[in-house]
Amino acid sequence: MARPTFDTPFYFFTSVTHNGLKVFRTEKYKELLCDALNEARRSAGMLFFAYVIMPEHFHIVTDGARTPSDSLRYLNGITARRIIDHLKTHGPEESLNKLRLQTKDADYKYSLWEHHSDKFLITSESMLMQKVRYIHNNPVEAGLSETPESYRCSSARYWLRKGLLDPEPIEVDIRKIDWKQR
Repeated sequence: MARPTFDTPFYFFTSVTHNGLKVFRTEKYKELLCDALNEARRSAGMLFFAYVIMPEHFHIVTDGARTPSDSLRYLNGITARRIIDHLKTHGPEESLNKLRLQTKDADYKYSLWEHHSDKFLITSESMLMQKVRYIHNNPVEAGLSETPESYRCSSARYWLRKGLLDPEPIEVDIRKIDWKQR
C-alpha cells in the first residue's frame, strides 16, 4: 500500500513531445504509448495512480518508490524507443524527420520528448486529488471529449467507477493507495 506523504511522495509527471508535435493524435500512436507505459510500469515495478494521453503530452501520477529522475528515465526512455522504432520501421518518414536532431558529428539522432519533463511531488491526499481532477479534465478542457470518462486514454473510468474498457489502455493501481480517511 502507498500513501502520499512528505517522506513517501507520489510523483506527477508531464512529458511533452519534441517541439510540441501532436504525435498522439491517432489511436495507433496512443496505443503504442500506452503499451510502452505498461512495459515501463512492469519493468520498473512502478505503481500508476492516474494518467491521460493528450495529442502532444501525457500526465501521469506514480508512486515514489524510485527517484523522480529514475522514474522519468523508465517512462520517457521506453516510450521514446517504442515510438521511434515504430516510425523507423513503419513510417511515415516525414514524421520521423520531425523528431530528428543533428549532433556534432553531422550524425542524426531522434528525440520524442522535450528534455525537461515537468515533475511535481505529491505529499498529501488533497494534493493527489487536485492532480487527479486536473488530469481527468484535460481532454474536456481541450475539447477532445464531452466527459472525462468518455476519453479512452485516461484513468477517469477507474476513479469514477464507470464502465471500464476491456482491456483498459493502462492499468491503474488506485486500490493500492492507503487512504488516511475512508
